Amino acid sequence: MADTKRTQDDATGQLFDELDRVRAGMLGVRGADDHMQPMSHFLDRDARTLYFITSSDTDLVTEIGTAADARFCLIGKDHDFHACLTGPLAVSNDKAKLDELWSSVAAAWFEGGRDDPRVTLLEMPIAEAAVWSSTGNPVSFAWEIARSNMNEEHTPDVGVHKVIDFRRAA
Repeated sequence: MADTKRTQDDATGQLFDELDRVRAGMLGVRGADDHMQPMSHFLDRDARTLYFITSSDTDLVTEIGTAADARFCLIGKDHDFHACLTGPLAVSNDKAKLDELWSSVAAAWFEGGRDDPRVTLLEMPIAEAAVWSSTGNPVSFAWEIARSNMNEEHTPDVGVHKVIDFRRAA
């Protein structure tokens, strides 16, 4: 369950914990005509970087070319945490990182396994993240909605929104 106080006090830690809990989100290239695509991500907390294993023949790899700006969005398992991360997305030639991340799940997507020539590692250093956490308490939510409906000047207080600039936080 998202903790709105934690979003206020430790948004980065909360974001990273949610990235560890949720196994997939939606990845897309800014300005591309293609839709965002569901992708499993791998977080390197220390490097503040996301990695993705995909195939070289996907629309996503074609769209990024050598590098592009990307967005990765996720929703927490309890549907009370949302995030949209941005940063440069590029093909990585880091074979040691690919070996570190490789698993039987990744292997299932490639006929030749780890040695399949289509295996492509994408790297996305996180530049910025917008996070939203909402109250997980249905009574509090209902109370805020009722108060707002009774008083036009009251806006419901059902969560917290923060923007994290990783370029300055590094």
